[in-house]
Amino acid sequence: MDIFSRRLSALCLLLATALASAQAPDIPSAGLPGSRVDELLVLARRQNADLAASGFELEAAQARVHSAAALPDPIGRLELRDVTNRADNGSFNLLPGRVGSTRYTLAQTFPWWGKRDLKRQVAEADAAQAEARRASAWSELAAKVKTGFAQYYLAGHSLQLNGELLRLAETLERLAQARYAGGLAAQQDVIRAQVEKSNLRGERLRLESESRQTAARLNGLLRRPPTAPLAEARVLRPLPSAEQLADGALSARLLAANPQLAAQEAQLLAAETSGELVRKNRYPDVTIGVSPIQVGSRVAEWELMFEVNIPLARESRRAQESEALALAAAARARKEAVANQVAADLAENVAALEAARRLEQLIASALLPQAEIAFKAALAGYETGRLDFATLLETQRQIRQARLDRLRAQTEAQIRLAEIERLLGEDL
Repeated sequence: MDIFSRRLSALCLLLATALASAQAPDIPSAGLPGSRVDELLVLARRQNADLAASGFELEAAQARVHSAAALPDPIGRLELRDVTNRADNGSFNLLPGRVGSTRYTLAQTFPWWGKRDLKRQVAEADAAQAEARRASAWSELAAKVKTGFAQYYLAGHSLQLNGELLRLAETLERLAQARYAGGLAAQQDVIRAQVEKSNLRGERLRLESESRQTAARLNGLLRRPPTAPLAEARVLRPLPSAEQLADGALSARLLAANPQLAAQEAQLLAAETSGELVRKNRYPDVTIGVSPIQVGSRVAEWELMFEVNIPLARESRRAQESEALALAAAARARKEAVANQVAADLAENVAALEAARRLEQLIASALLPQAEIAFKAALAGYETGRLDFATLLETQRQIRQARLDRLRAQTEAQIRLAEIERLLGEDL
């Protein structure tokens, strides 16, 4: 074997070695979040401002429960009678002991029986709605974090794949140059290899921009500076089994735990209870008061007072009752609409997750091995002159496309899993 043949064989061996290396060596990122989605979720729960705001709203709604059924404040009244003292031929005075008489009144209003309980139930329903909104806010936030992490994983591993393919393209360029120097290939082969390198470099710029954008979105969800560093995304979450995605099991969990349905249920309860409270307004509230009457420096008399409001405004009350019935009907219809929508969204995302999983398995078990075999065969054919360089480049592109498609299928499955868990309100 002459020197040129040995050099060509060494280049081909280098190409095969580059093809066999699937991953670049990992560089540890000690102290930085981002390698796993779990640690990002912990940070989001602790630091996200929107979630904190919904927590304060829940505290406010729970505090209103304690005051909703409280009695109204009592009323105190002071009446100075005959301040001019005409009965005694006296002069004007405002001192309680130096007027004709002074009346002190202390009164307390008592709502009709059942109204206070209904007010407390309305407040409890509002608190339950606030709690459901907070759960929904967390589900939305967790889904955004999980989706952002999957996209960050895709961008990072696509960059890593691009680096491997760029090194492979450089080796192909050296192979084409060696064959061109030996008179075994045209100069066009070298030019094609250089064009392929330029295309990969252009793609790398796009991938770097996508990686920075996804990192900025994740940092925004974590309330960190947009340019704060993140660790390399290393591990995706395992996908649930087919049994976990069975329609019966998911439907039951959806009805039991979906935050949107819980919020609509609480809103319906509040509307129905408010309607009962409006109907209770047909009955009057009672005010009881006691009044000591001071004459000079002594209490001369005591008075006891009973007062009721007279609900005569029937048209106004009927309008209020009609409004309450309409609001309850709207809440009932909205709950049904939300139930139908979340069930459809769940079925759609389950189907998409299964399709992405099957596609990833197909690429890993068939398309990628076939593409690698085709590349090795084309490499051997190009070395012996049986195949042209364009065919070799095409097989290399097939490997790149298969590996990218596998990464995209994995990302799509993770995004669909995040949507399923958002709808369920809990992790699978």
